[in-house]
Amino acid sequence: MGAGSLVTGSAGSCGGALSTGGSGAGGALGAGGVAAGGADGLGLGDNAKAALVARGLAELRRLAEAAGARPETFAGLAGMGDLIVTCWSPSGRNRRAGELIASGATADEAAREIGMVVEGLTTAPVLRDLSRRLDVELPITEGVCAVLEGTPLTDLVLQLMRREPTAE
Repeated sequence: MGAGSLVTGSAGSCGGALSTGGSGAGGALGAGGVAAGGADGLGLGDNAKAALVARGLAELRRLAEAAGARPETFAGLAGMGDLIVTCWSPSGRNRRAGELIASGATADEAAREIGMVVEGLTTAPVLRDLSRRLDVELPITEGVCAVLEGTPLTDLVLQLMRREPTAE
């Protein structure tokens, strides 16, 4: 059984998000795009967003390894390349959703305005549930889920900034 099959739940599926092969990482990257869009919407700047993206990539590598996938999956185009695009492209659906949420929209309103599937809104809770089963800490994914469940984004930013730095 591939690690991707572990990433399913009642809220949806990340498909092959935690691939044992060299591709399929994209489904797991949506939560990072939502977080990056939130940073954009709050005007936190490129350096803060870069730190967020780097920490998000480290989270996904830890989760992939714990699920039995190859963590190097996230170092190539299917991982880092997709993450960069989803976090910086103005047309990125996940990034745009985060930006809309930062401006006061609910997740449902953001998805409606975008008019297409916004993977990060459904995969974040699935990844959170998987991380809890595998006892892997994913503070960014947990934070995205908290915002989707009603926590103000500004509260989340303060909470993440107060975290003790860790080796990544």
